Amino acid sequence: MASRARVRAPELIGKGGWLNTGDQQYTLADLRGRIVILDFWTFCCVNCLHVLDELRELEEKHRDTVVIIGVHSPKFVHEAEHQAVVDAVERYEVHHPVLDDPELATWKQYAVRAWPTLVVIDPEGYVVAQHAGEGHAHAIEKLVEELEAEHGAKGTLRRGDGPYVAPEPVATHLRFPGKALLLPDGGLLVSDTTRHRLVELDADGETVRRHFGTGERGLRDGGPDEARFSEPQGLAVLPDGRVAVADTVNHAIRALDLTTGVTSTLAGTGRQWWQGTPTSGPAREVDLSSPWDVAWFGDRLWIAMAGVHQLWTYDPQSATVRAAAGTTNEGLVDGPAAEAWFAQPSGLAVSADGERLWVADSETSALRWVDRDEHVHTAVGTGLFDFGHRDGAADQALLQHPIGVTALPDGSVAISDTYNHALRRYDPASGEVTTLATDVREPSDAVLVDGDLVVVESARHRLTRLRLPDEAVRVADRAHRTRRAATEIAPGTLRLDVVFQAPAGQKLDTRYGPSTRLLVSATPPELLAEGSGAGTDLGRDLVLADGVTEGVLHVSAMAASCDDDPANEYPACHVHQQDWGVPVRVTAQGTPRLPLVLAGMDEQG
Repeated sequence: MASRARVRAPELIGKGGWLNTGDQQYTLADLRGRIVILDFWTFCCVNCLHVLDELRELEEKHRDTVVIIGVHSPKFVHEAEHQAVVDAVERYEVHHPVLDDPELATWKQYAVRAWPTLVVIDPEGYVVAQHAGEGHAHAIEKLVEELEAEHGAKGTLRRGDGPYVAPEPVATHLRFPGKALLLPDGGLLVSDTTRHRLVELDADGETVRRHFGTGERGLRDGGPDEARFSEPQGLAVLPDGRVAVADTVNHAIRALDLTTGVTSTLAGTGRQWWQGTPTSGPAREVDLSSPWDVAWFGDRLWIAMAGVHQLWTYDPQSATVRAAAGTTNEGLVDGPAAEAWFAQPSGLAVSADGERLWVADSETSALRWVDRDEHVHTAVGTGLFDFGHRDGAADQALLQHPIGVTALPDGSVAISDTYNHALRRYDPASGEVTTLATDVREPSDAVLVDGDLVVVESARHRLTRLRLPDEAVRVADRAHRTRRAATEIAPGTLRLDVVFQAPAGQKLDTRYGPSTRLLVSATPPELLAEGSGAGTDLGRDLVLADGVTEGVLHVSAMAASCDDDPANEYPACHVHQQDWGVPVRVTAQGTPRLPLVLAGMDEQG
């Protein structure tokens, strides 16, 4: 355990404010007399989710002396959105106060360098320990017991209820659903992740047929009213007709028999895998780590083992598991499976011809694939710190923490681009990435149903049916599509203005910083000498490169507005988003200004 000299703990500052406190704002002085554990986390990070689970027992056992405070410190742009943090706190059942720190103010004050980091503050307000990573719950509990004894004797320990206030429950059929599976009769099976169960729906994606699981967190086999899951995610049909379930927080693979309704355990012990423990052997005797998705590829069940940045396989014939790809190092490295690096793989899908296993590699914002010879390749993505929303050639395209992939009939793949709230498509034939849909809130999966895509809108707690664009299902029709006429633009500097006027009765939401976002790119990228990339202003000067006379400008804009009613303490807020692909031709007679209307009155000229 790393300990420090008596250093006064810096104040807790977060522009996003406090969650799980009934709107009460807190300072460290308010918590004097309690043992405070700061958990610096971000909700994209599987290691941070592991720590949340590690702390649950300590939190319950020492509830009258310990106050755990989650300091949410974002990595991705999406994670700095306040509503996304609100959603994550509910999604992962965080039962303690959370400080939303989108600008990393408290992170910097405590000199934190990694996710997750735990800081322990004694009842007198001094930092007494700091730990980075996971696996420290036992050491922290021992320290807590020592602090309880020491400060109990000194009279500086204050016992009693903590500041946690549970939010009001919301009645919905699904709550943060994870993955979906099309059933032979046209119905859908959905992992109802936050409610720890599986839900069978009619083909309409709304009418509930059956539930599997009690809805209480746990690891128990049995019938629909006996079985227990813990944040289940991925689903796949096994050759015997049962459904394999990635039971993520139980670190297990379960099997559901839809005929009998009985759930059994195929793999995992319920314990989390740690370095040094076996990576192969009898399936019920080997520890797993946060399996997030499953897919039948070749003659085995492949498992996206997000917790250790690997792909594992389960062989039903021998009832064994083994690590099949990845070294447990986090990053993006291609090559033979045993030498490849992944970063939190969270989505799997088998290509239409059965020759590729597509992988959504979330933390590298990448689309990867494994071939039949078990070599790993990257289609889209460059590394852990490169992300965004950009269409175009695959080597220039950007994703943001995708969690799901769906194979399409023409050989392309739909990507649930989760943190961009978008459905994207990668076409191996052209090497291009395009956007199929936007404003799908945190999509985590999609299934193909009668030519449409049924998208799991996780943060809207529903399934949404989207018409699949023709080019994704009818390859032969591409040559017959009508091309849009190009907009003639003048050489030199082009003024791009995205026009936005908040709807009547609303105003721009500036409570948590800029409420607008603009992302610009081009195909070919060489069209723009300056002006590509992301920013918060809805206007920008684009400098056109010499010698490139035509191309497509890709513009993505977002603005957030809230009801403008001072008497309403909780105004409803709305996100307005649009993507444009504007064919352009550079001519001397072209316009020097390109207006695009996002919302409001159309602007002429």
